[in-house]
Amino acid sequence: MPLEQLKLNNQLCFPVYAASRLIIREYQPLLDKLGLTYPQYLVLLVLWEDDAQTVNQIAHKLILNTNTITPLLKRMEVQGLITRDRSTNDTRKVVVALTTKGRKMEQEAACIPEQLINGFQNSPLSVEELLNLKKQLHQLIDMLSAHDR
Repeated sequence: MPLEQLKLNNQLCFPVYAASRLIIREYQPLLDKLGLTYPQYLVLLVLWEDDAQTVNQIAHKLILNTNTITPLLKRMEVQGLITRDRSTNDTRKVVVALTTKGRKMEQEAACIPEQLINGFQNSPLSVEELLNLKKQLHQLIDMLSAHDR
């Protein structure tokens, strides 16, 4: 008989992991229309908010390691969405910036959050409950991120 603390249903991590995967699955048909993966969409969200950031800044905001994000950025550069150039102030840093194509994609992607929420209309959770869940998840992220500082 398994120990109680090792049962899948008793883990905090599993419902968060499963919900994340399922939400990303909901995004994918919307992102497919733009030719994007979910991680590429996240990078674009960061750059649409504040263009021309270093790889480290983007990695920090997305809670990713730079060795994880670098291949992703290279693929986005090949797609013509971003440029990657050495900083003129510090050549050890690579600055990532949107191209014209990457900037134009913002308008195409503007409908994605609303379409995603519309897909949840038949959910047993209200919009208010979903927003409260998002707030609680941000609090959890902040708490766990504080351990890394």
